[in-house]
Amino acid sequence: MSERPVLLAVEGITKAYPGVVANADVSFSIGEGEVHALLGENGAGKSTLVKMIYGLVKPDQGRMVWKGADYAPAAPRAARATGVAMVFQHFSLFEALNVAENVALGMENPPPMKELAAKIRAVSEEYGLPLDPSRMVGDLSAGERQRVEIIRCLLQDPKLLIMDEPTSVLTPQEVEILFRTLRQLSAEGTAILYISHKLEEIRSLCDAATILRRGKVVGTADPKTSSARELAEAMVGATLTPPERHGREKGRVLLGVSDLSVASPIPFGTSLKEVSFTVSAGEVLGIAGVAGNGQDELLLALSGEIAAPSDRVRIDSAPMGDKGPGERRRAGLVAAPEDRLGHAAAPDMSLVENAFLTGAIRKGLTKNGFIDWAATRDYAERVIKAYDVRTPGSHVAARALSGGNLQKFVIGRELSQEPLVIVINQPTWGVDAAAAAAIRQAILDRAAEGAAVVVISQDLDELLEISDRFAVLNGGRLTPPRPVQGLTVDEIGLMMGGAHGMEVAHHV
Repeated sequence: MSERPVLLAVEGITKAYPGVVANADVSFSIGEGEVHALLGENGAGKSTLVKMIYGLVKPDQGRMVWKGADYAPAAPRAARATGVAMVFQHFSLFEALNVAENVALGMENPPPMKELAAKIRAVSEEYGLPLDPSRMVGDLSAGERQRVEIIRCLLQDPKLLIMDEPTSVLTPQEVEILFRTLRQLSAEGTAILYISHKLEEIRSLCDAATILRRGKVVGTADPKTSSARELAEAMVGATLTPPERHGREKGRVLLGVSDLSVASPIPFGTSLKEVSFTVSAGEVLGIAGVAGNGQDELLLALSGEIAAPSDRVRIDSAPMGDKGPGERRRAGLVAAPEDRLGHAAAPDMSLVENAFLTGAIRKGLTKNGFIDWAATRDYAERVIKAYDVRTPGSHVAARALSGGNLQKFVIGRELSQEPLVIVINQPTWGVDAAAAAAIRQAILDRAAEGAAVVVISQDLDELLEISDRFAVLNGGRLTPPRPVQGLTVDEIGLMMGGAHGMEVAHHV
């Protein structure tokens, strides 16, 4: 670690909530211009720690020191005034406003709009993140929306920039642009505190790493000299085994989609245009794409929440395009949407009730028209046990679970229904390395048992690890699926950027 003047020192910080210690005696420091990674599995305490640095949460014990003076921000406004800026994992932008209006909302004293627009243009060009201040945010790609968040921070001239999972919605090429910007900021003396589950990114970008496990610092590492596996095993405190692909024969076509075009029911959504593909028994089709290119719409069209002409979607050769979710479940299709809380699970219902919501038909959880509560409770508890869902019990409301644990419950609930066809959007969104490996293994196991699986994901490493064939959604269109073997990340990036088969073909 190079000798840089210390910008921020965190000393013995502790923060507890009822029933859980989020941070216990955490100490680390970050130097001026240093890119410092904060690593840890779900629930390790990373988010709580950065919220304390940003003034959203107050520590119970310990202190923070900024350039040698005590630092205890009472609110984000105080943190920003000191020189701390933060780009959150979930964007806080208004789609119906333009770029300049969104940036103004994040400033204490915004200048006149004309002046601000000129500033946005100048700063965005200086850092290689070009943005048109007059464009509506609703029309921007996920990568461009992130630029808005970053430019909003850079206009504050921060000394410390905190980034929480910043690349989860970007193409490989956009990641490269972001990293160039971050390296430029670092060279100019801005420190960057970087949270990510993507360990190869940490290795290429970061100068140092602090590793948290269950709220405590368990070690530090130099990412440039540690392997991704070493970092992952330090995070979880155990040896990780990669998912095992069973040798499996492809069977008959279980899901057929032909010329599927549907209008998006989502404001600023992306309509599907002439989407065609098939998935056979025993096969995993991976579908990549930057957020907002039709992924949600594809899941809705496959699950039956958007209707289409009957012959556009076939399940085990039966036309089902005009059938609703219940009839498709009866035919053997299960689905797990990206939005866990609200779409995949009802927040205020218990895990037992949530198990009933999608399991009733395939698991026979009714008797003479009434809910069979004993059978439903038994089903929920089997899912909790099989998928290692950390919860006090099946009576707990879905909203009380951490994001990673709710994800395990939702995926487990769907995969436990002996499905013929499985459609999952973002199977490991926000879950740690160990849980992600378990979910991917469960998906591969179902394929080995003969299910046809569609995995929609923005995690390219995940798709390359578990898919047999691969396609990209871009602007509501799907590239022709291709075998995963031999595909490079560069080719995938071109496909995600809108090269529909044509440009990519020259690289093969």
